[in-house]
Amino acid sequence: MDLKDKVIAITGGGQGLGRAMATGLASKGAKLALLDLNEEKLQETSTLCEELGGAGRGYLVNISREIEVEDTFNQIIEDYGRLDGLINNAGILRDGLLIKAKDGEVTKRLSLEEWQAVIDVNLTGVFLCGREAATKMIEGNTAGVIINIASISKAGNMGQSNYSAAKSGVEALTVTWAKELARYGIRTAAIAPGFIATEMVASMKPEALEKMASFIPLKRLGKPEEIAHTAVYIFENDYLSGRTIEIDAALRL
Repeated sequence: MDLKDKVIAITGGGQGLGRAMATGLASKGAKLALLDLNEEKLQETSTLCEELGGAGRGYLVNISREIEVEDTFNQIIEDYGRLDGLINNAGILRDGLLIKAKDGEVTKRLSLEEWQAVIDVNLTGVFLCGREAATKMIEGNTAGVIINIASISKAGNMGQSNYSAAKSGVEALTVTWAKELARYGIRTAAIAPGFIATEMVASMKPEALEKMASFIPLKRLGKPEEIAHTAVYIFENDYLSGRTIEIDAALRL
């Protein structure tokens, strides 16, 4: 895919990996539809995209709510006239052990609320946005691309029952959609990042960051720009579909 003037939606596009991918695509001349819940961050990213030679529009939406997702994608088509790509990037964390006990007494359990919040955004949101994007691509006879942001936690990570289950589901959706949507010319792939130096990670204490980096074979955190580079590669390689690319510096959880 030549990214010049292509319209690409990114969930969680206001900051972090979403912003890095948006600016990376904008530098290639893409037009971005940025979905998020933070209006200020959306405006900042939109401005950055325009400064890089692309275009950017912000859309306030809760991706776990079906009607909001449908309305947003309808508005994207109204604003841009087409949809060529989607990056399902938005996600949240509600970490906690399934059961925490001491001396045979259970002191804490992962709550249904903590489970459901992560599943709603990280898995159901991916389903809703992926379904809507595919609908618009098919209706517009567009050979599009859907990229799902998974995580190396998809293999299972201590303290992340909800997050790991969601990201494993995201990888399964990627393979399923690649098989189902190929007949319409739509490719689907996933990126599974390791530890990346986003704003949230960078706010950690230096000693915690140093300890985290010590477990990574390359001895450093990944850069958001390195994930963005991978997203661009997926869009531009027309023979890549149904695969998850792990960007984790050889770390395996």
